[in-house]
Amino acid sequence: MPSEGRCWETLQALRNSSKGRLCYHRDWLLRGEDALEECVSLPKLSPYSGWVVDHILPYKQENPVPSETSLSSGSASALDQPSVVPRSPVGSSALSPALPATPNGAQSKQESQHTESMALQSSRGIRVEGCIRMYELVHRMKGTEGLRQWQEEQERKVRALSEMASEQLKRFDELKELKQHKEFQDLREVIEKSTREALGHQEKLKAEHRHRAKILNLKLREAEQQRLKQAEQERLRREEGQVRLRSLYTMQEEVLQLNQQLDTSDQHKDLLKVDLAAFRTRGNQLCSLISGIIRTTSESGYPTAENQAEAERALQEMRDLLRNLGQEITRACEDKKRQDEEEAQAKLQASQIQQGPGPHTQSPVPNQGPGGTRNEDLQMKVQDSTMQWYQQLQDASAQCVLAFEGLTSSKDSQAKKIKMDLQKAATIPVSQISTIAGSKLKEVFDKIHSLLSGKPVQSGGRSVSVTLNPQGLDFVQYKLAEKFVKQGEEEVASHHEAAFPIAVVASGIWELHPRVGDLILAHLHKKCPYSVPFYPAFKEGMALEDYQRMLGYQVKDSKVEQQDNFLKRMSGMIRLYAAIIQLRWPYGNQQEIHPHGLNHGWRWLAQILNMEPLSDVTATLLFDFLEVCGNALMKQYQVQFWKMILLIKEDYFPRIEAITSSGQMGSFIRLKQFLEKCLQRKEIPVPKGFLTSSFWRS
Repeated sequence: MPSEGRCWETLQALRNSSKGRLCYHRDWLLRGEDALEECVSLPKLSPYSGWVVDHILPYKQENPVPSETSLSSGSASALDQPSVVPRSPVGSSALSPALPATPNGAQSKQESQHTESMALQSSRGIRVEGCIRMYELVHRMKGTEGLRQWQEEQERKVRALSEMASEQLKRFDELKELKQHKEFQDLREVIEKSTREALGHQEKLKAEHRHRAKILNLKLREAEQQRLKQAEQERLRREEGQVRLRSLYTMQEEVLQLNQQLDTSDQHKDLLKVDLAAFRTRGNQLCSLISGIIRTTSESGYPTAENQAEAERALQEMRDLLRNLGQEITRACEDKKRQDEEEAQAKLQASQIQQGPGPHTQSPVPNQGPGGTRNEDLQMKVQDSTMQWYQQLQDASAQCVLAFEGLTSSKDSQAKKIKMDLQKAATIPVSQISTIAGSKLKEVFDKIHSLLSGKPVQSGGRSVSVTLNPQGLDFVQYKLAEKFVKQGEEEVASHHEAAFPIAVVASGIWELHPRVGDLILAHLHKKCPYSVPFYPAFKEGMALEDYQRMLGYQVKDSKVEQQDNFLKRMSGMIRLYAAIIQLRWPYGNQQEIHPHGLNHGWRWLAQILNMEPLSDVTATLLFDFLEVCGNALMKQYQVQFWKMILLIKEDYFPRIEAITSSGQMGSFIRLKQFLEKCLQRKEIPVPKGFLTSSFWRS
């Protein structure tokens, strides 16, 4: 078309202009510093120019374009077919090789003019360059449009996906909110249910509290009433105790006055045929008895009816004693008066017949006891309750002997065999008790307990049981108690430390089988009457050997044992008794009280101090008892115990010393030194051999 031809002409004119010769590059901004250098350099053909010259121009020469319109249309058609253009361009150096740089300015100017003239002559190349650029522009526009369309498509997809994700997020949020709402509803229902249950439980607790408060108020009222009742009873008991105490003081005053009346009878001493010392001794004993009752009751609180009755009996005995003494004095005065009358009549007759001096009369001789010594009653009669207890134990022992008399007197060989087996089963385990370990001691205890419980035990390779004979249990109990006492008489007498293991087993058996304990006391009292304490009195017509046996001596073939051996046996039995009253079987029921505890030891000590001492015996027994049991009594009775020790030192020592001969002072000195040492240290030492916790772990 003519317009297109003019466009190319215009382009050619512009190319030939001064500004047309300037080098413009579409990518100069990306090339950086080279852009300024290119502004002063000559224009260059496109890299595609060589390919166009080689392929397009020969084809155009063979088929010349009749007009610019055809060329323009051909160029346009060529631009519309980008597939014929190769992707690998040929370098521009093929058409315009670089000229070597020369320092000569004139030569460079000529070459540049030559190059410019060549560039102006190649209008076809410019046209090709324009086509190429138009092709690149069209191709870039198509690419840009395709990229824009692709971007729009991707944006649409992204928007669709975003909207879908947003909708899904909304649905998820709705489901989550619904779930939370449901969980909140469930939680609220659970809370409401728990609240209702808690309110119900609270109401139930309130009802129970009201019920318990009502019961507690009733119990409090009952306790208050009980307290008031007990307070009233305590007040009445206190008033009765005060009345009894005043009565005791009155009786004590009367007894002391009666005792003073006994002392005033010394003026009739020459007239009496009886010994006034016995009356004075008994009077002093009765005074001491009432004083002991008052002292004991003041320590324990107020006297009981039994204390008052005992004091009344002592007062009545004192009255009877004084009355008997008065009768003796009256009888003696009458005899003296009659004798004086007879002497006066005899003198009168003698003076009448005027004879020599009258016949000599013999003075009365006081009664002599066995062995030529005066029969003074040094021992005091024990309390009636103690004697009753002593007699009950002896009766129980005699009844036990009668109970198994059939077994011991039987001549049947089978019965004799059973008797021997039972005796061995009862006595051999006791013989094995000494200072063995605690575990072995428990085996011995279990064996004795099983035997007494009717269980079969092994003895001598045979099984033995008390059920083999109806009288077997009585026999075993008697022999077992007898063996315990014999161990004290023999084993403890030789080895003082053995008292504690024997005593702890005896105490444990006593707790489980009380009858065995009663039989132990019966045997102990029979062999050692000082453990009651009881001083048997010599009765008229009694054989001396029988009396010595009652005192605890062993008499064989009319020969009495030596005093040292006698004291040794008594010491062993008293030590065993002192150990029993303070020990408990460690594996037993510790909640129950001791069947024969420290209160019996306190009673024994108080009663023996209220009795006249025996030479050598009292000092020995007091030392053994206090050495074994003194520490336990000190812990139990504390201040009252030390008062008792001071009483022994201040009041009882002089009485012991007064009756002790110079050859028997050993036991007295030993007791005196022991108590003085204890008073100095203000402590009774723990006895040697006492069972500790380490003994039971061994």
